[in-house]
Amino acid sequence: MVSSSKDGSCVVDVMSHIEILTTKVVSRTLFATDYAQDKRIYEILKELTAIARQTTRIVDLPGAKYLPTMTNRRSEQIKNELRKSFSILINERAKAIKAGKTMDDNFFHVLLESELAEAHGIKNMDDLIGNVQLFYFAGHETTTAMLVWTMILLSIHQNWQERARQEVFQVFGDRKPDYEGLSQLKIITMIFNEVLRLYPPIVELSRLVEEETKLGQYTIPADTLLMLPIIILHRDRELWGEDANEFKPERFAEGVLKATNGRLAFFPFGSGPRVCIGQNYSLLEAKLVLANILSNFSFELAPTYTHAPYVIFTVQPQYGAPLILRKI
Repeated sequence: MVSSSKDGSCVVDVMSHIEILTTKVVSRTLFATDYAQDKRIYEILKELTAIARQTTRIVDLPGAKYLPTMTNRRSEQIKNELRKSFSILINERAKAIKAGKTMDDNFFHVLLESELAEAHGIKNMDDLIGNVQLFYFAGHETTTAMLVWTMILLSIHQNWQERARQEVFQVFGDRKPDYEGLSQLKIITMIFNEVLRLYPPIVELSRLVEEETKLGQYTIPADTLLMLPIIILHRDRELWGEDANEFKPERFAEGVLKATNGRLAFFPFGSGPRVCIGQNYSLLEAKLVLANILSNFSFELAPTYTHAPYVIFTVQPQYGAPLILRKI
């Protein structure tokens, strides 16, 4: 689109394009196939995610998921279709593994081999399918949100966009961004940390206290559900200062520990033994994508952009992210 325009620029809703990109990436990671090859599976997963988003808008009444609503009936239909599609895929690959055939290196293969080794056969298909669903969602929804907000904020703060671009040129020169150089992108790391602070993909975490626990001066009874409001803590002026709502990547110039003064005030991917296992995967993908974009395009907000963050699973721009892209 950009190359075909007269002045080398065009308006693009980057959200939809980034979502397609991250879906293709997670497809290759999960199955070592491209998006088109398993398109129907991904269409089902996408619809399931959309239905789950709808249900988050409704007050969670006990037993609501069992009511014969149109949404619940459709959810069950596509879950059954997904199970059937996955069952065929799983059984085909399980037979290939047992026959000693060489399989592509992918996450699904690792899960399947583990299941076969532990159970000498697939004993719990639902768990296996559930894990794939989880990694599909976590593998592209959160990365999409992070990249979209990064492009929006860099469109507003052009000085940081240019600093990030110069860093990419300095590290990679004329060659394509590669894995070895990503660890040298200090400015881009600072930018991503600040984006994750202001717009964490997941706004809260929940933890169930299984037995009575003493936490400082508080006693938490067993079976208490604790909600950890990530987005509130990330913007707390007592923790971050009076400029807590401002975009200032320089606060991470000396790393997260220094920025937080050693306090647990920044945890976009959770913390401790239950930290998101896809954290490094997501950051690596985001750095690679952003480095490639910065190498080829400059961007700014389109006149039609409306700043309206809203939460449905992840923090998203409600009206999309229309930006003006210009070929460099």
